[in-house]
Amino acid sequence: MAQNLLDISVIMPALNEEKNILQAIKNALGAFQECGIAGEVIVVNDGSSDRTRERVEGFLQSDKRVSILNHDKPLGIGASFWDGVDNAQGGAIVLLPGDNENDPWEIFRYFRLLEHVDIVIPFVFNREARSIFRNMLSFLYRFIINSTFLVNFNYTNGTALYRRSMLKELDFRSTGFFFQTDILVRTVKKGYLFAEVPYRLGIRKDGVSKAVTFPSLFKVVKGYLRLVRDFYFTKSLKANTVYSADSSTALRKQKDHT
Repeated sequence: MAQNLLDISVIMPALNEEKNILQAIKNALGAFQECGIAGEVIVVNDGSSDRTRERVEGFLQSDKRVSILNHDKPLGIGASFWDGVDNAQGGAIVLLPGDNENDPWEIFRYFRLLEHVDIVIPFVFNREARSIFRNMLSFLYRFIINSTFLVNFNYTNGTALYRRSMLKELDFRSTGFFFQTDILVRTVKKGYLFAEVPYRLGIRKDGVSKAVTFPSLFKVVKGYLRLVRDFYFTKSLKANTVYSADSSTALRKQKDHT
């Protein structure tokens, strides 16, 4: 990867996660050290009404690798992610929600793959960690996405690793729960290289997931229809011959022409 101030920036959206957020931060910091990665954690407090903000602000006084961005009201996980991207210093970006459901070691172990690709996409192999309903919903979602956009992803809503420069060049930003699928389809269709890797999912100990709610499903449908429009009617997802200068894809393409 190109030289950056930091290797990786963890974007950690949090909505009413006072019981989980500190452990999620500590796990990320511990994984930095164990994996030999220079990183930062950007907590995006998405309008929490509990003590999430106070807990984070109390913790960041003791570790300069942690910072916080505050939303006055909930804007959604996609908007929180992009807010974090715009404030990140790392050469790579990863989303780790503040619910502490995701183990940072599981994705950091693949960090060096970014020397060869620009996106590392995890897929859950311990599906028993989720309910039968969530697994069925995931299967249906994956089938619709793969069939509609002519891709073959195993999973699109996990803790994917992205090259930051690639994200900054995207001309559209989805802000709902569909944002990760939107990013993956747009970048892969432009020709960016990616790798899929197995990932172990943890079991949520406190709180309730915000992923499967009617408002979030409505935003997913809205994001899906926007992507369908761009894919089939505006042709904005056509293969691109220009890639971010520090990308692995650009370097591989240059070798093809030498």
